[in-house]
Amino acid sequence: MPSRIKQFLLGRPLSTAEAAHQRLSNIVALATFSSDALSSVAYATEEILLALVIAGSAPLKLALPISMGIGLLLVIVATSYRQTIKAYPNGGGAYIVAKHNLGTFPGLVAGASLLIDYILTVAVSVSAGTAAVTSALPVLAPWRVHIAVAFVVVLVVANLRGVKESGVLFAGPTYVFVILLGALIIVGVARYFMGDVVAVRHIAVQASSDLTLFILLKAFASGCTAMTGIEAIANGVQAFRQPEAHNARKTLAWMAGLLLFMFLGTSFLATVTGVTPVETGETVVSQIARGTFGTGMLYYLLQAATAAILVLAANTSFADFPRLGSIMAADGFLPKQLKERGSRLVYSNGMLLLTAVSILLLVVFAGDTHRLIPLYAVGVFTSFTLSQSGMVVHWWKCREPGWHWSIVVNGVGAVATFVVLLVIGVAKFAAGAWIVILLIPLTVAYLWWVSRHYRAVAVRLAIPPEEAAEFDYRSVNPMHNHVVLLVSTIDRKLVRALQYARTLRADKLEAVFVDVVGTDAERMRKDWERYDFGIELTVLESPFREIVEPIRDFVRAIPKPDHDHVVTVIVPEYVPESAHDVVLHEQTSFWIKNMLFAEPGVIIADVPYHSDEYEPEAPSDTAG
Repeated sequence: MPSRIKQFLLGRPLSTAEAAHQRLSNIVALATFSSDALSSVAYATEEILLALVIAGSAPLKLALPISMGIGLLLVIVATSYRQTIKAYPNGGGAYIVAKHNLGTFPGLVAGASLLIDYILTVAVSVSAGTAAVTSALPVLAPWRVHIAVAFVVVLVVANLRGVKESGVLFAGPTYVFVILLGALIIVGVARYFMGDVVAVRHIAVQASSDLTLFILLKAFASGCTAMTGIEAIANGVQAFRQPEAHNARKTLAWMAGLLLFMFLGTSFLATVTGVTPVETGETVVSQIARGTFGTGMLYYLLQAATAAILVLAANTSFADFPRLGSIMAADGFLPKQLKERGSRLVYSNGMLLLTAVSILLLVVFAGDTHRLIPLYAVGVFTSFTLSQSGMVVHWWKCREPGWHWSIVVNGVGAVATFVVLLVIGVAKFAAGAWIVILLIPLTVAYLWWVSRHYRAVAVRLAIPPEEAAEFDYRSVNPMHNHVVLLVSTIDRKLVRALQYARTLRADKLEAVFVDVVGTDAERMRKDWERYDFGIELTVLESPFREIVEPIRDFVRAIPKPDHDHVVTVIVPEYVPESAHDVVLHEQTSFWIKNMLFAEPGVIIADVPYHSDEYEPEAPSDTAG
């Protein structure tokens, strides 16, 4: 039943040979990897205005020049990442670049920053998408956390179906948003230059603070959320069709161009129309669209498309977080389970981990975009800075043709993103950025601990060279084996286990029964003698009705003088035939095996019994 449900939700399993057919065309890849960056247009301008409105309505006109500064930075970073794709066509982004050129520790900082950023991308994008829904339908506002969690669940199921399938599925809403927002900008700008001012309700805001440099820096830092997601294509180069690097660089240029147009266009309209941001209420894009299109079909289509693209922005994380996790797991810095592909050739364990942590964030922060935004840009600009710095070192070392131009581009990118990182850290520290500033070193410490663990285990398991040279494995000492057969009832599964036990070269073979009830000992001894199995039965008393601990204590008491002496515990087990059988039959054997697994010098042999192993012979039809 679980297999049928899984196949219904996710589709048939894909073979490894089909991996090449799961690569993305540029059109689909643009929707898959750019949804995060493109969706940020829906709230980046609003975040600038919210930072400025503290000083009253007049400073809101500064949103456009601030946006133009962010646009220039966007061009620098996008150009830098095009260089990164050229130098590292196998993908990996900031983690690989920093690790190869700056060292392991900077690489881990970049990797940790990206992992945190991808988690925040899901939380911020889905909460922003939910805000767009509740702006159009205020009656749903009390259910925003439930709606956000439902969006995440839908996203993970779609992505577990495969990168190509989810990309094709989500490409439509992405391009609908681009077309509708592009139409809004063109129509709004045209009406402005023709003297037909867009009708937006103006709200006079009383200044609660003077306009200071700190407020301007905070507005700039808030608007830099428009740049999140730019690195996604560089991280996922290998998802593109061949030639991968060429297609990835081309797609990155398309994304940067669309993002620049939509971000500056939205900021221009917000400035010339004098729109006032409302922290809990109608979004800025909604106000501009209502003034430009009215409240007709186009308005609701744009609201629906905005909600969709904001939710689908999380798809970038589902494409990149598992891929980065698999690379870091292969390097030994994350649990090895993250490097394995699932039935649909995606890194399903990474997706499930991303889903769980993102839902936790949504619940903790009540699905509030403005509470999550201050956490958002620290990680991504940390990775930007380390990636660009790593590329400077790369060009200095390799000095390929044109390296002078490349090192200048990446150098400017490194300085610019580092300055922005400092601004974001200072301007948003008290608002929540301190959480990410604390989380990054904690995550790096965890990554380092995982690596140390794997290295320590590898050292303990490795065969030393001197042992390999001197040890004769063909004449290895045989083990001294004390075999313990666990008995619960005398039935066919016990007979099957006994048959297996007799095939072992045991120094001693004995059976053990635990009298849990307290009245079964004598009955079991009589039955054992009657069947005459030919091996000794030991009955263990259990005054506190435990079964696991008496078995553990008995096994521990068996002498094991050295590592050549082992105890093999044979566990007869009935194999359930259906899902409800699992519930109806006790799973005591699971706890016994789980407990014994940690005991040194103990080997566990599970002997499953299938009810159809012995079919009764059909009666003979021959006459006497």
